[in-house]
Amino acid sequence: MRQNPSFVLASDEGVKRLIRENPWVTIISRTDAGELVASHYPIVLRDDLDGIVIESHVGRPDELLHELGRHEVLIVVQGPHGYISPGWYDGGPAVPTWNFVVAHLYGTPEILSDAENLQVLERLVDHFEDRMPEPFRMNRTLENTAYAERIVVGTVGFRMKVDRFVAKDKMSQNRPAATVDRIIDELETGSVYTSRELAREMRRARGETV
Repeated sequence: MRQNPSFVLASDEGVKRLIRENPWVTIISRTDAGELVASHYPIVLRDDLDGIVIESHVGRPDELLHELGRHEVLIVVQGPHGYISPGWYDGGPAVPTWNFVVAHLYGTPEILSDAENLQVLERLVDHFEDRMPEPFRMNRTLENTAYAERIVVGTVGFRMKVDRFVAKDKMSQNRPAATVDRIIDELETGSVYTSRELAREMRRARGETV
């Protein structure tokens, strides 16, 4: 991904927030035969470990398709994004653009044991269920625990420490404040291309507490 100094997202904490809020990712591998393979899975961030460390699992036989653990993979994390009309600018010459936040994470996955994979499954469930009014727990009953232990063998768990990342947070930072105000207003209250999530990211990018 080509970088632009105006839009660099350079902090580990910024990338971690992006992962927490947008855990559905694209996993891309180049196999030993030179083929490109892509899959889509949820990931969970390990906040208790140093650096940026993510965990997930893939369904069999995706681990064979990706040759998981044998080479570096690229994981793409994408946040809110949307079309920005030049009609929202100051009336001068302009072209449309697209605002977005995205991170490319690079690392070599570590394949987990069945027991560790089961723990990852539990962490994934807890991550998404914690916000529910009555959270479901994977081990809430002996029957459900036994069921999880049976189905987990159909997956392969992995942990990946991010060795490097390239992240971009393009939120009209190169535009005058008044123009950014108009864009945010259109995204929040306009009749076309409304995106409150993108508006929130724009507010965050210019230092507002959201």
